Amino acid sequence: HGGGEGRTSGGRTPVTPWGKDTKGTRTRKNKATDKFIIRSRHVKKAR
Repeated sequence: HGGGEGRTSGGRTPVTPWGKDTKGTRTRKNKATDKFIIRSRHVKKAR
């Protein structure tokens, strides 16, 4: 009865190739430099 797209049922949380979980949980801690990054100067040009 033709498979179609796999349709998985729950189980396993999404995981990167290295087994860290993706989706929602932040993996990296903020780099120390984040304090210094204010906002990119190019914001105004958005349009």
